[in-house]
Amino acid sequence: MTDLSIIACEKDKLRKEVLARRKAMPVVERIELSLQLTDHAEDLSLPAGAVVAGFWPIRDEIDPRPLMDRLRQLGHPLCLPVMTGPSLIFRRLERDTELVSAGFGTSEPGPSSEEVRPDILLMPLAGFDGAGTRIGYGKAFYDTTIAQLQQSGPLLCIGLAFSLQEVDHVPSEEHDKPLNGILTEQGYRAFG
Repeated sequence: MTDLSIIACEKDKLRKEVLARRKAMPVVERIELSLQLTDHAEDLSLPAGAVVAGFWPIRDEIDPRPLMDRLRQLGHPLCLPVMTGPSLIFRRLERDTELVSAGFGTSEPGPSSEEVRPDILLMPLAGFDGAGTRIGYGKAFYDTTIAQLQQSGPLLCIGLAFSLQEVDHVPSEEHDKPLNGILTEQGYRAFG
């Protein structure tokens, strides 16, 4: 086995463990902890008017929608990711935006919505560690997208997760993009 395949196996094992913990959370607890993210919106110290990309939650992910609404109230334009292949594009999200089914149980703005470049990515994840290394879902959509977006300017990457998704150490590969910060129900923590 190569070093890379060992790392991939370690990440897969961690991913399964953390997702099992998250799935075991009672539904009401997931809702309540998701709502607590809004208590920490101002702690993110986002630049005025920065475009924020959220995500539409799937399965038992933390729900970013209340936080996104709070950020909108604070003057941040919003957008959602749209899957276009190995990477993502982002389309504006407003109160009257028509959402279409995007597979995987998620929704996205339709093609009539304006494509925008986010300044801030609020990212789903399977797990994270205290150094800001994240475990995604194994398809590298966000890693590929981050690499592309960073070519056109600064980008702040903030993971959203329940605190129980933290692990001691996430092994990383060359393509893995670290988080600038993590927001859980317990608050915001910056990395780096």
